[in-house]
Amino acid sequence: MGCAISGLGLVAKPVGDARDEDVAVPSLSQEQIDMIKESWKVIQEDIAKVGIIMFVRLFETHPECKDVFFLFRDVEDLERLRTSRELRAHGLRVMSFIEKTVARLDQPERLDQLALDLGKGHYRYNAPPKYYGYVGVEFIRAVQPILKEKWTAELEEAWKALFLYVTRIMRKGYFEEERNQRCNTLDSSRERPDKRNTRL
Repeated sequence: MGCAISGLGLVAKPVGDARDEDVAVPSLSQEQIDMIKESWKVIQEDIAKVGIIMFVRLFETHPECKDVFFLFRDVEDLERLRTSRELRAHGLRVMSFIEKTVARLDQPERLDQLALDLGKGHYRYNAPPKYYGYVGVEFIRAVQPILKEKWTAELEEAWKALFLYVTRIMRKGYFEEERNQRCNTLDSSRERPDKRNTRL
């Protein structure tokens, strides 16, 4: 039908860059899965705190990300963000997604569907994939102090691998939804008669 959109990328790229859909989705080893699950038990005790820290740091390091969030777009005061109920709620939603991701690590089909649906939802929210990679980086920075001596280079690699995996599937969902919307728009414009050529 001519609506194919090619490619996905592992890392956040500026809009307009080539997409690498043909590159295989990375997988996690059983050892990495076990490390993530074990560390999550500690992280979830501070779930709201991690969510706030993650997004405040995201807006600090990548202020352009605020453009996606209508409520935070014009907020310059980071202290105001730290105490924002709306940011806390969004941080909790993201942490809830991470919790569901961890719970599905042994169920790859369910994990893939969860991430695919989230990517499709991000298309509808007008949140492009170029921002997805930033969240994993800020999550890792936020949980390091919480895990203290339990944080290791191997655990960091495991979490990075998980975020790369999820980001790749989310990108796929985003571009699938983008393609579907374009196809639907084309189809509906073909179905509507041209008003200039119709008689009353």
